[in-house]
Amino acid sequence: MAFDFGEKHIGVAVGDLQLGLAHPLVTVSDVLTERRFDSIAKLIEEWQPVLLVVGLPTHADGTEHELTRLSQRFARRLEGRFGIKTALVDERYTSITASTALREAGIKGKKQKPLLDQVAAQQILQSYFDGHYALA
Repeated sequence: MAFDFGEKHIGVAVGDLQLGLAHPLVTVSDVLTERRFDSIAKLIEEWQPVLLVVGLPTHADGTEHELTRLSQRFARRLEGRFGIKTALVDERYTSITASTALREAGIKGKKQKPLLDQVAAQQILQSYFDGHYALA
């Protein structure tokens, strides 16, 4: 299960480790941290993931910014709360590639907004799979 962390929205994707394929799932939209984690707990209970992947945003040159630190904290909280190994994956350009994928699927403009975060999470998870299997 993968997460595209944001302060307002968290995109969620699921995938299959054996197949190495990721799929968008849902966007968690809540400003209250506890309710966000309640929603995530329900997803984890339903999907039973063996690994959690969190996108790690940085500037284009790789330097960190505030959202980098917030994403790292989110990843630590996930692992601590659910006891599931959590990996961080470079997420530079995932929103751009997610938007491009949606546009190619015929979803344009404002219609992308509710799907963008979960498709970005899919891109993050697919990136993890691609890197993992490239090393195997």
